[in-house]
Amino acid sequence: MSTLEIRDLHVSIETEQGTKPILRGVDLTIRTGETHAVMGPNGSGKSTLAYTIAGHPRYQVDSGSITLDGEDVLAMSVDERARAGLFLAMQYPVEIPGVTVSNFLRTAKTAIDGQAPAIRGWVKDVRESMDNLRMDQAFAERNVNEGFSGGEKKRHEILQLELLKPRIAVLDETDSGLDVDALKIVSEGVNRAKSSSDLGVLLITHYTRILRYIRPDFVHVFVNGRVAEEGGAELADRLEDEGYDRYLTAAATA
Repeated sequence: MSTLEIRDLHVSIETEQGTKPILRGVDLTIRTGETHAVMGPNGSGKSTLAYTIAGHPRYQVDSGSITLDGEDVLAMSVDERARAGLFLAMQYPVEIPGVTVSNFLRTAKTAIDGQAPAIRGWVKDVRESMDNLRMDQAFAERNVNEGFSGGEKKRHEILQLELLKPRIAVLDETDSGLDVDALKIVSEGVNRAKSSSDLGVLLITHYTRILRYIRPDFVHVFVNGRVAEEGGAELADRLEDEGYDRYLTAAATA
């Protein structure tokens, strides 16, 4: 079992107006086999948490710690974090002109495992995962995310998740821009990855609709860079009815 621990994490960014604090003391523990949903309104710090875990250089860690099985994640480069078993599915996946999906996936798998996968088994795995995600096999020879629709980009993120087999996956608003059919297909992919590898999932979302398909073990409500409340799946159901108004009111008067 692997454990990602976040302790008293404070993070800021530099803006034209000066330093802006975003995370203001976040504590989270995610273990393999668990699904944690982080929910909250726009600007609450959810994506900042995701990109800080992944090592985006824009985000400055002012204090606190992130460890994976006791190892200091903040001391690792981005590629070292990936090899250690961390994965980020981006909210806005970037295009990589000149690099095909097939080359990208095999290069990533080789970098993470330290050796190239056997061709025959690898091709079989890629085709099977693409079929499960309702992706045309022709996508393998297209440039990464170039000309992809929003839904195709998100399916490609989950294709990576299934093939790279990380220990802890951070999914940053993977549901954004998906229609009902694509949402179900993407969710099934996450559930497959979780059941086949004991994956730990940190699922960041505004809405509860994806949680109908990916049922969380824990829900954390983010407001103003802090965890305002924690609970089980029933907390997400309550948010569906009540929204975030009471948390925003409490934060404004704090």
